[in-house]
Amino acid sequence: MAEISTQQLAELLSGIARAQAALVQGIESAMPGARGTHIVPALQNAAHMRDHPDPTLVDLPVRVLIAYMGRVSPDAANIARDLERALSGEPLTPAGAAPEFAAPSESAGESLDFTEPQ
Repeated sequence: MAEISTQQLAELLSGIARAQAALVQGIESAMPGARGTHIVPALQNAAHMRDHPDPTLVDLPVRVLIAYMGRVSPDAANIARDLERALSGEPLTPAGAAPEFAAPSESAGESLDFTEPQ
């Protein structure tokens, strides 16, 4: 069996997320408002956005999809870096830093979470 590199896995995750984001866009076109009222909250729940500040390996693909649904698409190099960190057991976000794949609705200045970071 061929061994896959972290960069190749990141590119695969990126391609899958792009396809999923296109499906969400199609659903939004057919059913205006579905994205904000149904899809994004379900994805944030699946990605454990509120209860896991440091994404796990399981949360990372969903967070990549959420990032693709935002204005700026993630870079495969950043995804590869986060994969490396997740595989090594290191936290994906340094203390006090914003997560790489934050939800589009939780951009700077819009978050209502005023708790102190741990």
